[in-house]
Amino acid sequence: MIQRTVLLKFDPSTTQDQLQEVVTRFVALKDVLTGIAEIHAGFNQAERSKEYQVVLMVRFEDRAALEAYAANEQHQAVAAFIRDSGRLDSIGVDIEI
Repeated sequence: MIQRTVLLKFDPSTTQDQLQEVVTRFVALKDVLTGIAEIHAGFNQAERSKEYQVVLMVRFEDRAALEAYAANEQHQAVAAFIRDSGRLDSIGVDIEI
């Protein structure tokens, strides 16, 4: 199993509604993609690194599911929405669990 975690930093002009829509759209990928064991998204609660407002986490059944996700059209649409919503930076990591 592979877990991907992504921290997203947005422009100060990005609204709370836009941030919530990022979370909503990301979680909805569970319904359209195969190979996802779990998917979570929410607002960063840590005082440290608080400039990264949104955290995305997804567990894939295997590396093939991760690769399919990366190329998937619906995932690409969510990624475009994130960029268009004022994403300034992101940190993504994958670990095998």
